[in-house]
Amino acid sequence: MINPGDDLTAKTAGLAICHDCHKLVPAIGKQALPSCPRCGAAIHLRKPDSINRTWALVLSSLILSFPANILPIMEVDFLGTIEASTIMDGIIYFFQEGSYGIGLVILTASILVPCFKIIGLILILLSIRYRWQSWMRHKMILFRIIEFIGRWSMLDIFVIALLQVLVNFGSLTTISATTAVPYFAGVVLCTMFAAITFDPRLLWDN
Repeated sequence: MINPGDDLTAKTAGLAICHDCHKLVPAIGKQALPSCPRCGAAIHLRKPDSINRTWALVLSSLILSFPANILPIMEVDFLGTIEASTIMDGIIYFFQEGSYGIGLVILTASILVPCFKIIGLILILLSIRYRWQSWMRHKMILFRIIEFIGRWSMLDIFVIALLQVLVNFGSLTTISATTAVPYFAGVVLCTMFAAITFDPRLLWDN
C-alpha cells in the first residue's frame, strides 16, 4: 500500500522498464510478467549483477591502463631506423614542436579521459557500497558524462590505424601499431561496457 506522502517510483508501483525496448510493464504482484510482451526480453527491476559486473570491468580497465601507458603504442620506421614511442612520448613531442593544440587533444583523449572514467566509476560504486547519500544529482551527472564520452574513447586507435594505412612507403618510411594498442583498446572497451552494465537507479535505491 502506497501512502500519499511517499515518493512514488516505478519500483514502488510494481513496474519495471524493459532493458531492450524500454516498455514499462508490471513486475510485482498478480499481473507481473516474466518477459516483455513487446520484444520478449526478461524483465528485471534492476540489471542483474550490475554492481559485480561493473566492478570487474572497472578493475580490469585499471589494470590494463598500466601497460597501455608504459609500453610503446606506435612504431615509426624511417630509412631503416626504427623508433618506438609511448602515448606520453607523443604528447611531449607535440608540445616541444609547438603543436600545443594537438598535444592537448591527445593528452585529454588518451590520458585524462580514461582516468576520469575509471575514477568516476569507482567513486560511484563506492558511494553505493558505503551508502553515501550526499551529492546524488552530481553523481548522476558524472555518470551521464562518463556514458556520453565513451563513444569518443577510441580516438587514439583510430588515428594510429589511419596513419598505418596512409604512411606506408615501403623501405622509405612506415608507421605501425605496437604492443600497447590491445591494452589501450582493452581499457576503452572495459570502461564502455562498465557504463553499459551499470544501473544508475541503484544510486537512488539507498
